[in-house]
Amino acid sequence: MEMITVQQAENIILSQIQNFGEEYVSYEKALGRILAEHLIADRGLPPFDRPTVDGIAIKYEAYERGTSSFRIKAVQAAGEPSVSIDSDGECVEIMTGAALDHSVDTVIRYEDISIENGIAKLTIHIKKGQNIHLKARDKKQGEILVKTNQVISPAVIGIAASIGKTSLLVKKLPKVLIISTGDEMVSPESVPSPFQLRRSNGITIQSVLKKYGIQADNLHLNDDYNEIKKELSRCIIEYDILLMSGGVSMGKFDYLPKVCEELGIKKLFHKIKQRPGKPFWFGKNSDHKLVFAFPGNPVSVFMCLHRYFIPWLEQSMGIESSQQYAVLQNDIDFPFTLQYFAQVKLQVNQQGHLTAESVNTNGSGDFSHLADTDAFIELPLEQNTFKKGEVFKIWKYNL
Repeated sequence: MEMITVQQAENIILSQIQNFGEEYVSYEKALGRILAEHLIADRGLPPFDRPTVDGIAIKYEAYERGTSSFRIKAVQAAGEPSVSIDSDGECVEIMTGAALDHSVDTVIRYEDISIENGIAKLTIHIKKGQNIHLKARDKKQGEILVKTNQVISPAVIGIAASIGKTSLLVKKLPKVLIISTGDEMVSPESVPSPFQLRRSNGITIQSVLKKYGIQADNLHLNDDYNEIKKELSRCIIEYDILLMSGGVSMGKFDYLPKVCEELGIKKLFHKIKQRPGKPFWFGKNSDHKLVFAFPGNPVSVFMCLHRYFIPWLEQSMGIESSQQYAVLQNDIDFPFTLQYFAQVKLQVNQQGHLTAESVNTNGSGDFSHLADTDAFIELPLEQNTFKKGEVFKIWKYNL
């Protein structure tokens, strides 16, 4: 099968969108999960008329008739039962957030009154209804406070707590296994020989997935055909998604494509007209378990993860996201018939435009710039020269 385009690869991957179901979790453990229900106001917000300042509450009609001094009947704190006045000449000292009685309708700040011998005197002109947050002004009972299909943030958890939703319906997460391959790769804790490298792809992918609440497992396999086949036959049953790095190119020890074929994992594509990440392999088995097999170079893994897997995951989870674009800040020449993904630093200029400045790297094995760049900019296959001021798609990873 010849190489396919980036757009063809995207279409094939997004044709495999899946729904993994729903489950209830405690609101204390819901951060980062995807909400699968609307959060509904169980009563009006706010649930009662309340002052927005500390001061006194009066009946405005008394002020209209010329009264500017009011006898303080009581002091009311937030959380206490509301206090009514018996006559227009009375007032209640009241604190921010307390429940206003229907007998008063206007609140004046302490800063705008003087109090002496239990009498509060106004020192400014006032307006009816001032400094009051009216009942159900924000939301009425039964209205939607938070819509479904969004990442649960601290603000969402706070709203859930405010309406007594201590258990939230969320999207179930796919069970993911990250598999790295290669005899030359040793654990991060090890001291590598002059011919070895410490493994980083697995922990990188794992860290990205934590943003979505996915606690992926990690496995490393050496370049042993029988070991790879044995472990993949087990893992494809146990997990929904396998995210692999390495073993998919044209090397003598790149066993993955053949192993997948023997295990009945159907190849949906292998190789994309792109740099980095050209040898990317994607397939599924008869139970719709998916294998995303990225090339082993760290930048290739990072790009393919953000360009293909994350959009698939967000659509499977029902997360709404929009394509983002940036204005290129420097000319780029790329004389190959491949779609180029350049690492860029993002900024917002004085006109409010998102700008992208590319950095020079030494290929897909040079991951040193990933920490001080923000995104990949996707440069069209049809061009070889890309000019400052042109606008292209971006795929963020550090913002």
